[in-house]
Amino acid sequence: MKKTRLFWSIVKRCNGEKAAIGFVVSVFLAALAVMIAEPGINTYGEALWYTFVASTTIGFGDVVVTTALGKVITVYLTLYEMLMVAMLSGVIVSHYLEVIHRREKYTVTVFMDKLEHLSELDPEEIHEIEERVRKLKATM
Repeated sequence: MKKTRLFWSIVKRCNGEKAAIGFVVSVFLAALAVMIAEPGINTYGEALWYTFVASTTIGFGDVVVTTALGKVITVYLTLYEMLMVAMLSGVIVSHYLEVIHRREKYTVTVFMDKLEHLSELDPEEIHEIEERVRKLKATM
């Protein structure tokens, strides 16, 4: 649950909540339209299953649309889902790069502050700085 809240806060921070909510609403409305348009789909549950399978591009084939409207809805859902996956993955990567950048900036700022006040540090803190410098040299 904590990871879900974190994910949702990232989506909201990047103003993606309208697109995510719009996608969920589209799936439910498309299920209703498929149920009405398709003679082989008799219940809303079957229609919802079909729209889920179509929007995730799995395509099990256990439920198939035959009408032109059903095929158009399937294309719409598939394209919308691909855009959502691209957008959400971009949002998440962007967020984590920003977090990493902030941490690096903070670490460098703290490191530089310690270097400026080197004469005031105790031997343990000086040893910590030496270790960091060794690690940095090893990665270069």
